[in-house]
Amino acid sequence: MGLIYKTCFAFIIAFAVSALLLKIFIPILRKAKLGQKILEIGPSWHKCKEGTPTMGGLFFMIGIFAAAGIFLLPHDIKNGDYSLLIHMLFALSYGIVGFVDDYVKLFKKQNKGLTPMQKLAIQTVFTVAYLVLLVKFEYVDTTLRIPFFGSLDLGFFYYPVCTLAIMYLVNCANLTDGIDGLAGSVAAVIFLFFSLLTYKLFLTSHESLFVLSIACLGAMLAFLVFNFHPAKVFMGDTGSQFLGAMIVAMCFAVNAGVWSVVICFIYLIEGISVILQVMSYKLTGKRIFKMAPIHHHFEKSGWSEVKIVFVFSTVTALFSALTYFLFTL
Repeated sequence: MGLIYKTCFAFIIAFAVSALLLKIFIPILRKAKLGQKILEIGPSWHKCKEGTPTMGGLFFMIGIFAAAGIFLLPHDIKNGDYSLLIHMLFALSYGIVGFVDDYVKLFKKQNKGLTPMQKLAIQTVFTVAYLVLLVKFEYVDTTLRIPFFGSLDLGFFYYPVCTLAIMYLVNCANLTDGIDGLAGSVAAVIFLFFSLLTYKLFLTSHESLFVLSIACLGAMLAFLVFNFHPAKVFMGDTGSQFLGAMIVAMCFAVNAGVWSVVICFIYLIEGISVILQVMSYKLTGKRIFKMAPIHHHFEKSGWSEVKIVFVFSTVTALFSALTYFLFTL
């Protein structure tokens, strides 16, 4: 099958499977009362969202794996290339962590799932296993590539440095899932960026990654049909953890190195805003932002959810364009 046909069919399969499952299961989830519980500390106007079905990320995960299972994984594995399988299993592992977290929340009927320590411990195990497999199969080495300055072989320290960076970015992607359409829109822009980048630079060696990026974009667009304001479903930790891990995996696949921080700029800022807020409150008793993560600060400043999604997506697009330009020099 030619690349154009494979790409088009992968997009269609991912979009159609995700959209169909969401269409079928949103009413079922609502009837079963498997909906989001809104924290009291959140914006008061979010209370109207309580009961909105969650765990929608499970369905776009299935759409992505359906496309990959048909068009990508069998071919790659048959040819002895296990890189895509490792990347996707890593994303799946984080999706499972999110699923367990959502499951605990829903069946305890509260907005608390796994404890932070439980979540971090499991994430650490999965992340270290992922890095070990990448190095073992020689899909990456222990060298950190720094734009304009060359590279630095970290040796053993590669593992703790990358483990902390991966876990930070994935958990910041989770923080971004706070208003209708935000996490999905930011992820869709990043998947579009990876589609363009892999087509431009890595098509011969990363054809599967190009097709996967397109499939992820298709699944994300299907989800946004139901998640854009006013949301009919939330992705839950199932979706946000999976998306963060998938994006990080793509960064590793193209050997983005420090560029990962630029690509994931919104995630970085969301996480920093929480850290600064907590530090400021503990040290001075004062808050820097009206509410953290920072998207809630803008929301409490009078910005509509649609405006926040537009601005954050545009910022992501600009930083992705900058990375694309510098990466392709």
